[in-house]
Amino acid sequence: MEVFILFNNVKIEEVKSIEKHLDQLSELLVMVVEDGASIGFLPPMKFSEAKKYWETLLKPEVILFIAKLDNEIVGSVQLHLCTKQNGSHRGEIGKLITHPHFRRNGIGRLLMQAVEERTKQEGRTLLVLDTREGDPSNHLYTSIGFIKSGRIPNYAKSADGKLHATILYHKSF
Repeated sequence: MEVFILFNNVKIEEVKSIEKHLDQLSELLVMVVEDGASIGFLPPMKFSEAKKYWETLLKPEVILFIAKLDNEIVGSVQLHLCTKQNGSHRGEIGKLITHPHFRRNGIGRLLMQAVEERTKQEGRTLLVLDTREGDPSNHLYTSIGFIKSGRIPNYAKSADGKLHATILYHKSF
């Protein structure tokens, strides 16, 4: 099922096939990693590395949404559906990213709304995520109803080798 939301000319859609979006998604990933996003990669990031990541992402349990503005991808988010028997009620948010030039315009919020709606459609009642302590995303998640569940010190390394804490969040439906 595709989800479409229109807001300030931003369109959110579910990606069923990565091929036609591969180059734009790879460029976006390189850009946000180079900008310092804590999403599992460290700069410098090669385009080929980003492309390889996207080429292997889509699976039945991974749902990808993109945000487009004037036909250009300006953001994305993933919903990972737990496949374990004891986790069939939950999903996990993966890599909410927004183009650095378009941040703080509601794109992340729209992507999260699409994920939450899809989570409910999948019959899931719990969403979890983690994000680096101090990042602006912490405010976004609490503003849309996610509850801080905990903090893990020294969880993620930055490009300069410094270790940062991650904050765990959850939201029930």
